[in-house]
Amino acid sequence: MDIEVRRGEVLGLLGPNGAGKTTTVRLLTALIEPSEGTASVDGFDVREQADAVRARVGILTETPGLYDKLEATANLDFFGRLYGLDAAVRAERIERYLRLFGLWDRRHDVAGTFSKGMKQKLAIARALLHDPSVIFLDEPTAALDPEAAFVVRDAIETLRRGGRTIVLATHNLDEADRLCDRIAFVRGGLLRVDSPARLRGALGVRGLTVRLATPAADAETATILALPGVAAAERTGAGLRIATDDPEALAPAVVRALVAAGAEIVEVRVEHTSLEQIYFDVMGVRPGAEVGD
Repeated sequence: MDIEVRRGEVLGLLGPNGAGKTTTVRLLTALIEPSEGTASVDGFDVREQADAVRARVGILTETPGLYDKLEATANLDFFGRLYGLDAAVRAERIERYLRLFGLWDRRHDVAGTFSKGMKQKLAIARALLHDPSVIFLDEPTAALDPEAAFVVRDAIETLRRGGRTIVLATHNLDEADRLCDRIAFVRGGLLRVDSPARLRGALGVRGLTVRLATPAADAETATILALPGVAAAERTGAGLRIATDDPEALAPAVVRALVAAGAEIVEVRVEHTSLEQIYFDVMGVRPGAEVGD
């Protein structure tokens, strides 16, 4: 893969299990050595200047890797010592990040009493202690329940608003859509990279869904098809689905035409292709299809 992560952006590595997301993270954090090719982080080569790279990155693995019998502050203080931070800097940053992630009131509780979401937040705080240039988050919400996952995503959003450079490896489509500035689709290599909005514009189909009080009649469908800008219109069980390049601009004309035709409108909704549909398109897979189909 050939890709550049921009300073201050959140880049998502999106792909199925075994696609190479974790391997990419391990290569870029100098945890494993590449067999070929080159990569650098903050100007330092991952092969030739591995120690400098490790000093400039923060990483959160799928499991937090905390010491459950140590207090939250003791966990962070221990890792702060490993990073070579002096006592004053350690104390200031420990307080800063525990407050940032809403853990300050639990600072003297042992990590083993924390929920899964709180442990992940504490692990993110640990990854930030040495003020890294880039933060790598590898499946940060994997195996978490919905509440814990929400807590972790909120913590990541806090970092995003703070202008941190983040590489987020995930197979959670909703997570990537909400958090990432750009998404890189990975499966044994880089298939495509772009912003969620541009992906939808390039690969997506847009339109309007109109829900009616009674099923649409032939005359109402014909009325919509006659409007400028309508590419297609089909009846659904609850109304009409209208294909158009500019659904926001077309919506008022659709409402006027249907009301004039005597239709009772319950709802008009702009539809965008979901990231899930784009994912399947980029990966070239059909859900439910047998291998070899």
